[in-house]
Amino acid sequence: MMSEALIGALAEHGPWVLMVFFLLYRDLQKDQATRRVLDKNTQILIEMTTMIRERLPRGGS
Repeated sequence: MMSEALIGALAEHGPWVLMVFFLLYRDLQKDQATRRVLDKNTQILIEMTTMIRERLPRGGS
């Protein structure tokens, strides 16, 4: 079903359809790479926060 729609759109609109799908695919790849970097940065910040909290003196008691 999806392949029929893609073939129909390609037959009607030509290479523009391929370019749009390629650009959408590349945008998805860029978003995934950005998400991986942000997740890694978040993990590093959590580890740094934990280390700082462990080294701070305890107040009160």
